[in-house]
Amino acid sequence: MAALPSLKGLQAFEAAARSGSFAAAAEELSISAAAVSQLIRTVEEQMGRRLFHRVNRRVVLTEAGVEMLPRLTLAFQEIGSIARGSDAFRPRLVVSVPPSMAMGWLSERLAGFVASHGAVDISLRGDDDPVPFDRELIDLRLSFGPHYREHPTEDIVRDAVYPVCAPGLAARSENLAGLPLIHTDWGPTGASFPSWRNWFEAAGIEPGRAVQRGLSANSSRAALDLAISGLGVALAQGIYCAKALEDGRLVRPNALSIALRQPYYLTIPERSARRDVVAAFRNWLIGECRRSVGSPALR
Repeated sequence: MAALPSLKGLQAFEAAARSGSFAAAAEELSISAAAVSQLIRTVEEQMGRRLFHRVNRRVVLTEAGVEMLPRLTLAFQEIGSIARGSDAFRPRLVVSVPPSMAMGWLSERLAGFVASHGAVDISLRGDDDPVPFDRELIDLRLSFGPHYREHPTEDIVRDAVYPVCAPGLAARSENLAGLPLIHTDWGPTGASFPSWRNWFEAAGIEPGRAVQRGLSANSSRAALDLAISGLGVALAQGIYCAKALEDGRLVRPNALSIALRQPYYLTIPERSARRDVVAAFRNWLIGECRRSVGSPALR
C-alpha cells in the first residue's frame, strides 16, 4: 500500500481551504497559524502537488486543492459521525433545486422520502443556476435545461405552463384578456419560458393593453400564491400548480397550455453517484416530478 499523507496535514488543509484562512484554521484546530502552514507544506511534499498558491499574505487554492476540498470535507464529516458512535451516523444529502421548488413543492414532500428511507440529514438549497457543486458539496441538482454537461446529467421530465386562477375569478370572464394577469419574471432563463404574450398569440386572442398590465412576481411560487389569493390569472408550470388544481384552490379558466422548450434535468456529480442515499433520493425525486406533471388535473 502506498504511504498515506499526514492525516493532521490533510485536516489542516481542509480547515484552511474551507474557511479561506490559515488563521481561522488555526483557531478551529487549536494550533498556531505557523503550524497550519507547516502541516500543509508537509502534505504538499508528501503528495508532490501544490495545494495553495501563496501570494504575499494571501493563499489561493490551486486546481489540485479545489479538487481535493469537497472530498476531504465529506470524509472528515463521515469520520466525525463514526467517532460519535454508530447511533450518531446518519447519511447526509445536499439537494439543490430552483428557489420556487424549494419554497413549497419539494419542502412539502420531503417527509415522504424520510418516511420511506429512514433518518437522513438533508440540506435543501434553493439556488439559481449556475451552482457551485464542489464548493457546496451538492449531491443532486434539479434544473430547467442542461446547464451542467461536465457532470452526469439526465433528462427526467418535460412540463408545460397553464393559465390558473382562483375559482371565483374564473367565473367573471370567459375571455382571459378581461381578467387581471399575473406576470412572472422567470429570471436568467426567461427566454425559455412562455410569456402571456406567447399564450395569447397561441390562443388567437388579441389581448390589447392587458398583456402589459397586472401584477408581476419574480418567482413561480410567488406568482402561484398571488393566483391562489384571487388576485389574477398566472401562467404556472404544471409541476407547481397540479396539487392546487387537484384540491380546488385553483382552476384552469382556459384549456390551452404551452409546452416548455426544455425538460427538467437532474445532475449528480460522480463523487455522489455511488452513494446509496443519493440513488434512493434520485429515484424518489424523479417519481414525484413525473407524478406532478402527469396529474389528471393537467389533462
